[in-house]
Amino acid sequence: MTRGITRRNLIKTAALAGVATTVGGRFAVAAEPLGIALVVPSPIGDVGWGHALKAGLEPLKAAYGDAVKITVLENIPEGPDADRIMNKTVADGNKFLVAGSFGYQNGAMQIARRNPGVSVLHASGYMVAPNFSPFAARYYQGTYLMGMAAAALSKTGKLGSVSAFAIPELITSINAFTLGAQAVNPAIEVSVVWVNSWFDPAKEQEAAKALIAQGCDVVFSNAQDTPSVISVCEEAGVYAFNLNSSMKSYAPKSYLGCVATDWSPYFKAQVDAHLAGNFTGASAFLGVTDKVVQTVDWNPAIPSETMAKIKDIEAKIADGSFSPFTGPIAKADGSEGVASGAAMDDAAIVAMDWHVKGVSTPLPK
Repeated sequence: MTRGITRRNLIKTAALAGVATTVGGRFAVAAEPLGIALVVPSPIGDVGWGHALKAGLEPLKAAYGDAVKITVLENIPEGPDADRIMNKTVADGNKFLVAGSFGYQNGAMQIARRNPGVSVLHASGYMVAPNFSPFAARYYQGTYLMGMAAAALSKTGKLGSVSAFAIPELITSINAFTLGAQAVNPAIEVSVVWVNSWFDPAKEQEAAKALIAQGCDVVFSNAQDTPSVISVCEEAGVYAFNLNSSMKSYAPKSYLGCVATDWSPYFKAQVDAHLAGNFTGASAFLGVTDKVVQTVDWNPAIPSETMAKIKDIEAKIADGSFSPFTGPIAKADGSEGVASGAAMDDAAIVAMDWHVKGVSTPLPK
């Protein structure tokens, strides 16, 4: 829970962190603020994953002013370069690291183990240590709702997804999208093109065009950091939606909506904990209830009765009375995925490595 900032709390917090002094009986910020470094794999533009992470850190400036210094390192490929750069940020004095990609996990964990005074947040991973917390969004809650809208607007009964990597986070997003669509039209089928990149505009455009050529008339841009898919769909008159931040300006007519993320409440709470000296590594899986996942920019063409059902399901997701992964759910191979009346727990969701029935594209091996 995010604590309120008062003068008393800030003095106490800053003293614990060594970032404040008393000058002439008045509180003053010292010369050495808390260094916060964000590292992301793609260029940060006006949309996308990196943009959403950076936006999530912005409120810290209003809360702490000169007591924090935020450094953003973009377009850092996963692998040795990322490890070297993350190590340098810590060597330069940054005590709070946000490792913004799944592939940064091992290098970021090594940094945490070698530097117990550094707090590390890692995107989309699963490792936990006293000063290392993985965080992820329950995108599937929002993509289920988008699936309902997609099925209501689709004329072909064929939906598509341009997806970055076949990791559980993206697999669950596709599966929930499919299940939401099938709740409206049980005959819906979903095709997937995996581009195996977080940032490849040309490949993303080709993938979107291929799906449209197959008859897909609603396309899910699943974890692309560019509006490439959205723009291609707008030009073709095909509905499209995406994750993380709104791309409506790139598709004023055919934008279905956005499963947006607001990381600011989580980032603020973790920085508060670091400054207070009580940061504790823990897995954070955040969604609609936490106000981290939000569905926005719904297309006005969605039928009013469908929107009423969407809002009803969204409210049930928020209060915990409904999960998109409630059985019966069949796997793509026809075997049982979730038994009737049962609901997948978080451990099963974050490890999902199979597609639901209705997804026609096999997972890559």
